[in-house]
Amino acid sequence: MESIQDARFLEALERSIGREDALKAIEAMGTEPSVSVRLNPFKPTESQLPILKGSTPVAWSPYGFILQERPVFTLHPLFHAGAYYVQDSSAMFVGWLFREALAAVGTDRPLRVLDLCAAPGGKTTDLAASLRQACGDDFLLVSNEVMRQRASILSDNVTIWGDPNVVVTSVDPKAFEALPGFFDIILTDVPCSGEGMFRKDAKAVEDWSPETVELCASRQRRILADVWPALRPGGYLVYSTCTFEDAENDSNLEWVASELGGSIIPPSNPFGIRTTRHGHLLLPGEVPGEGQWAGMLVKDGEPAYLGLSAQASMEQMKRLRPLKIGVHKGEMKGKDFVPDPDWALSLAYDRSMYPEVAVDKLTALKFLHRDTFALPDAPRGYNLLTYRGLPLGFVKNLGNRCNNLHPQSRRIRMDISL
Repeated sequence: MESIQDARFLEALERSIGREDALKAIEAMGTEPSVSVRLNPFKPTESQLPILKGSTPVAWSPYGFILQERPVFTLHPLFHAGAYYVQDSSAMFVGWLFREALAAVGTDRPLRVLDLCAAPGGKTTDLAASLRQACGDDFLLVSNEVMRQRASILSDNVTIWGDPNVVVTSVDPKAFEALPGFFDIILTDVPCSGEGMFRKDAKAVEDWSPETVELCASRQRRILADVWPALRPGGYLVYSTCTFEDAENDSNLEWVASELGGSIIPPSNPFGIRTTRHGHLLLPGEVPGEGQWAGMLVKDGEPAYLGLSAQASMEQMKRLRPLKIGVHKGEMKGKDFVPDPDWALSLAYDRSMYPEVAVDKLTALKFLHRDTFALPDAPRGYNLLTYRGLPLGFVKNLGNRCNNLHPQSRRIRMDISL
């Protein structure tokens, strides 16, 4: 962490927040980061999660909690069931700003939302929960990540969260030009110089330089210009970074407003968070989490609506060759219909489809580890395994053993000894 003391970084931080606060922030970056989770309101457990004991609520997230200590999430079956998502508490603030945009556009019609730079999925899952609570089942959320490897991780996390109205794509932002005025809200959590992640990411410290800031600011403007046509007039752009740099934050929002045509929504200073000219700045040492900046503007022009149902909107996404779209229930193999593992985790799954077997933690972990085990008292054929009331996935019970349908790509690879 010594390179945090880089004189050029300290000078840049002083310009953003002043010398005294800059020194406090740098001191905070040398401490252990906090750990927080956000619950899935559509996958409630039978009783309170043990990891929440002694936790502190996140003020700007109705389902966010800061934990007392970091557990081994990999060994928690409910983590794999989508009961919660591990997300930094500062990053959850972007979800609060999104809900402000959601209230402004209204929820009296089908909504279409784009999370443009979405991996690994923290903000997407937050947006999905907010949309489902506000719109019921009549919305479309497109979650995009241009880097294919990161997009695969995003797709897995979206699958585990379970919302069937989320489509995962992996295209360049410019591809969305083919959908003019399609989206009511676009969230752009753009790649940045990353000072806000210095405490967690040694590489971000190593890569930082004034030149990197300049390069990131330019790249961010290109991303924003490419996706701008896809936002309808009267639609909202939620713009966020994990940097403190004015060039990447307020100045870029000003650039969008003047060059592309938008009106900046002034920051409202909720929860006592520091504000900048046009946004909210969450700073280590002032908040429990990492660094985050977020601002918002509305696109100029007479509001126009496409009037498409969520299902019709989803059909439009097929031109982008999505990695994940809709609900795949399974396929016929010989005389057998084999249920798709992802179906078990979907909110669209009908719990009456297959017999359910409630398992203990060790059996749940064996399933997630793809070990061989038997369920002698369960019906023969396909069964849904549940843990503390939530679906984990399917097995085919053969009597003396079970065929495990948990995907190889999502199996636990660490030792599961309890």
